Amino acid sequence: MARNGHARSAITGRYVSRSAAARHPRTTVVESGGNHGSGTHNRSAISGRYVTPATAQRHPSTTVTEKG
Repeated sequence: MARNGHARSAITGRYVSRSAAARHPRTTVVESGGNHGSGTHNRSAISGRYVTPATAQRHPSTTVTEKG
């Protein structure tokens, strides 16, 4: 898990504590820095990689939508 940044639940979209992120690593994303790009991006909470909108729709509980 990254040391800096805020932890966000992929299920609820709410910010969670660092200890909650450590307990649930597959459904939590640690955000570091800002999304300075344009548009909306979807990121997998499991792999941390960006995914397509179709993948985000199929896996809503493990995908975080980042707005630019």
